[in-house]
Amino acid sequence: MGGAVGTAKTSAYVPETRLEAKMVEAMRRRAAEGCSIKSFNSIILKFPKIDESFRKCKAIFEKFDEDSNGTIDQEEMRKCLHKLEVSFTEEEINDLFKGCDINDDMGMKFNEFIVLLCLVYLLKDDPTAVHAKSKMGMPKLEATFETLVGAFAFLDKNKDGFVSKNEMVQAINESGERSSGSGRIAMKRFEEMDWDKNGMVNFKEFMFAFTRWVGIDDMEDEEDDEANV
Repeated sequence: MGGAVGTAKTSAYVPETRLEAKMVEAMRRRAAEGCSIKSFNSIILKFPKIDESFRKCKAIFEKFDEDSNGTIDQEEMRKCLHKLEVSFTEEEINDLFKGCDINDDMGMKFNEFIVLLCLVYLLKDDPTAVHAKSKMGMPKLEATFETLVGAFAFLDKNKDGFVSKNEMVQAINESGERSSGSGRIAMKRFEEMDWDKNGMVNFKEFMFAFTRWVGIDDMEDEEDDEANV
């Protein structure tokens, strides 16, 4: 996401939307605070627990999918945010919906809904984005989102709100894991995150990749197959 400007040696990545700018700024603040994650492998080891936490969100998703069509439309999302007691402007709601509806089909699927919740968690303490100070009311899910924020902060070595390929390599090398094959895996992970192929990954891209890594997309495919039987 975002556009690149500058020379080959120094490139600055400019967020394309106001929402992305807020997301990047929020992550810069969090990265500056530091994180408890010390290695890339420790992130991978958390996959099963994160997967379990994500799957428990299914009941929340189904609750707000009022017409039971398998997607959350913008009005249903608005009701969800109200229920979670987080307040966004109409422009921010539009940006959130558009940003998470990556298939551009006017409805968020389950994996897109998870990304939405995590972005809300990241932005909720941003005074320019969220005007309510209350928590989301889902302590276990918040703990999972905090882990994901910490994972991104660990990878974002220069604390600019993005993860580059060089930062991914640095994260592997400083963990002493370069000889274990993790470097090759990390490069593959980076390519999976950088879906617009601009060489930089923001937190939203990271989250969409993470839902695939822990198997949320596979779960949706299985449900679609069952529905077609």
